[in-house]
Amino acid sequence: MIQRNHRDKGAPRKICGTIVAIGAGAVGAVVLAPVALGAAGFTTAGIVAGSIAAKMMAATAVANGGAVAAAGSAVAVLQSAGAAGLTAVATAAVATVGGAVGWLGSLIRKPKK
Repeated sequence: MIQRNHRDKGAPRKICGTIVAIGAGAVGAVVLAPVALGAAGFTTAGIVAGSIAAKMMAATAVANGGAVAAAGSAVAVLQSAGAAGLTAVATAAVATVGGAVGWLGSLIRKPKK
């Protein structure tokens, strides 16, 4: 007697859905990262007064005893990205995180009725 493989017939659809979710997460994150930076107050003209970025900078200055944010600090890196855009490495990192979030989102399934 020949045994047939009883694979889940919905598997190809699940795989395609997962690939789409990962791609959408990666692309969405790369596209939305500059928008999010601008909304937080990190712009090409500098940090916007009264914004989240300004509050972060003030907190960093207080923590550093009144000194300007040190090079490499979160505020400095975000300001650099807001002013000049994301570097290739930062774009890859953002895409990776976005893809991971997309993959996690693909794991959420509707309950079967």
